[in-house]
Amino acid sequence: MQNNICNQVLIVILLLMATFSGANGQVITAGEDSTVIRRADDSVAFYQVNKWSEPGKVALMSAVIPGLGQAYNKSYWKIPIIYAGGIGLGYAIISNHNQYISFRRAYEMRTDGDSTTIDEYVGKYNQVATLSKGRDQYRRWRDLSILYSFLAYGINIAEAYVYAHLKNFDISDELSMQVHPDIMQPSPKKFIPAFTLSFNLKK
Repeated sequence: MQNNICNQVLIVILLLMATFSGANGQVITAGEDSTVIRRADDSVAFYQVNKWSEPGKVALMSAVIPGLGQAYNKSYWKIPIIYAGGIGLGYAIISNHNQYISFRRAYEMRTDGDSTTIDEYVGKYNQVATLSKGRDQYRRWRDLSILYSFLAYGINIAEAYVYAHLKNFDISDELSMQVHPDIMQPSPKKFIPAFTLSFNLKK
């Protein structure tokens, strides 16, 4: 089980490195506006970390040490949340795994046909089916906790990557968004209330 988890973590890291290392682009300037255009020849090998874009390097930081990318982005308030979630998920994995082992051992002792073996749940759970149900339930909770840990790990990396992209995004007065009430008419006799979003990119 532990070997499988380590292998999955390694695969996730390699995939993220391969994805983020190619996040380079070229700035094309036209008048007052500029944009980033991705070209095929801009990609670099994942092991050429020194040629990665800044967001890619930030993502790698959070992949190696969760929260390090947030520290680089100066989002220090996110770091305690990341580690609090990690501690909580780690506790859930260990607790559910220990309960799973306990119920599995009790089930094996209760069904081994030897009357001299007495499990710890005698007098508390008299039905063998209850032990089987408890074993399966805690195994499922343990596996879900591991899955949520991978998800939280990925969110930690993605958040650092996206924030590094957006922290220099132009939020000047030339950018605005307005919401207007509207009415849609899908058919001559049918009207549907709706909202219209208007984006103004320049005054």
